[in-house]
Amino acid sequence: MQPELQLKVVTKTRLREASVEAQINWVLSYVQGGSADIWKENISEELEAGEIEFESVGEFLAEIKKEFGGGDEESVKVAELKKIEQGGRTMEEFVQDFKRTARGSGYEGRPLIEEFKRAMNGNIRRKLMKAENQPGSIEQWFKRAITLDRNGKENRREEERLRGRRDNNGAPAPRLNQQEAPWQILPRPQV
Repeated sequence: MQPELQLKVVTKTRLREASVEAQINWVLSYVQGGSADIWKENISEELEAGEIEFESVGEFLAEIKKEFGGGDEESVKVAELKKIEQGGRTMEEFVQDFKRTARGSGYEGRPLIEEFKRAMNGNIRRKLMKAENQPGSIEQWFKRAITLDRNGKENRREEERLRGRRDNNGAPAPRLNQQEAPWQILPRPQV
C-alpha cells in the first residue's frame, strides 16, 4: 500500500471511531481565511456553550455548505453582476459579458439598468446620463453605449490623424503637390 493511501485509510478509520465533537473539531481545523475565521470562532463558541449541537459530522458539513457553499445559482449570478466592470474592454465586448453575467440573476428592468450604468466606464455613463432622451430599456442602453463607444474611438482616431498633419510648432505639415511628382515637397506658405 502506498504511504499516501495508507495515511488516508488510517485517517478515515480514526475519524469514524472518534466522537462527533472530535470529528467536528478536526473539520474546523481546516476552516480558515477571511470570513471563515470569524464563522469558525462563532461556531466554536456556540458549540462550547452548548447553544448548538450536531448529531453527526455530516450534519455539520451540511451547515458549512449552507454557510459557504456556492449558494443558489441566482445568488451567485447577482454577486457576479455586482462585481463586473467594463475596464479596458470595448463596449461591445463588455455588453456581451454583461448579458452573460446577468442571465439567471433575476435582475430585469430598472435594477438591471442601474447595474449596467454602475459597471460601465464613467465617460460613456456621463454622456448617456446627460443625453436629452435617455434610453428606456436595457437594450436601448446597450445600443446607445456601443454607439457612443464606437464614435469616441472614431473621434480619437480622427484627432490623431489630424494631429499627425501638423509639425511640432502646430503649423500644417508640408503637402505634396499632386500635379508634380508625388515625392516633391512644396515649400511652406509664408503667413
